[in-house]
Amino acid sequence: MKLSVLQENLSHGLATVARAVSPRSTLPVLANVLVATEDGRLRLSATNLELGITCWIGAKVTEEGATTVPARTFVDLVNTLPADRVEMELTLRTQTLNVRAGAFDNNIKCIDAQEFPPMPPAELGEGVLLEMQDLREMISQVAIAASSDDARPVLTGVLVEIDGARLTLAAADGFRLSVRRAELSAPASSPVRAIVPARALTELARIAGDEQIHMLLPPGRGQVIFRGRDLELVSQLIDGAFPDYQGIIPSSHTNRTVLSTAGFLKACKAADIFAREAAHSARLKIAPGTELEPGRVEVTATAAETGSNEVTVEATVDGEPIEIAFNVRFLVDVLSVVNSPNVALETTGPAAPGVIKPVGRDDFLHVVMPMHLGR
Repeated sequence: MKLSVLQENLSHGLATVARAVSPRSTLPVLANVLVATEDGRLRLSATNLELGITCWIGAKVTEEGATTVPARTFVDLVNTLPADRVEMELTLRTQTLNVRAGAFDNNIKCIDAQEFPPMPPAELGEGVLLEMQDLREMISQVAIAASSDDARPVLTGVLVEIDGARLTLAAADGFRLSVRRAELSAPASSPVRAIVPARALTELARIAGDEQIHMLLPPGRGQVIFRGRDLELVSQLIDGAFPDYQGIIPSSHTNRTVLSTAGFLKACKAADIFAREAAHSARLKIAPGTELEPGRVEVTATAAETGSNEVTVEATVDGEPIEIAFNVRFLVDVLSVVNSPNVALETTGPAAPGVIKPVGRDDFLHVVMPMHLGR
């Protein structure tokens, strides 16, 4: 293998795949990045056997070949090289990769590419076409509700449902639920229902540009593949039955409070400073308006050692007064990804879930379980 590539492109490519490298594995090759020539381009791949990322970058290929390079060494080295062309040449007999740029001349001990786990073949069909610009927003709004506790694996994933041209993403961790829907540019040929690890979707949102992505679910493989022009992400699916999230969504409410998204978010962030010592519990006191003054929401939090705070946000309240407590960090999470000027909070009682919806849109909702009010 012999080729040259721009340092900037090589650094970007390594940053794209490096998050899939396995830092602690019994297989040494999983700590490496596959470096291979393919169709006149340079292919970089990394995998931890659950998540695999591949990207292709432009290169001037003189001799074809492949090897696997220790990821940490390679990333650190490339980031220190000058912004110039990087020349790479593999000595096959010793599996040593010579990396040169300007005055820098380095030799890296590698592992044979044949030991690297095989990645999915290219000829798997087109799959479902997704617009990455829309999908990125959907992922940000749903992945926040996925659990980080591996005790219940299905809750660490995002349910992906496709029925015709309707795409639905849903995630729940037992305390909150996020559901986001969108219309596809072209209907899927068959229905899809799969649980994709939230981490895989978050990585996809990080590495993909605003391009079209094809989602493929090869039958019998237990995998999902997201494939773009210059990148590919492969993830194992999560086995199990996802909870009936439709049954979690309240069918009615007795109080609907509309308030500024930015104002509510700032109030919740301030409350969380004081709520940290009290399991992030903050109290919302919602009062309808009168002829003389508008409705309001008082967000309060108290900590035995830190002190207390209270922020009042003007609101339009339809319904009876109510006092309810939530994990304020959950409120901060969802309000940070609501892309509308105003948000609606629908409640039924202090012991019933609250539902947050962007005003003027019906494609997103977030359910939050209440906390004990205390006295």
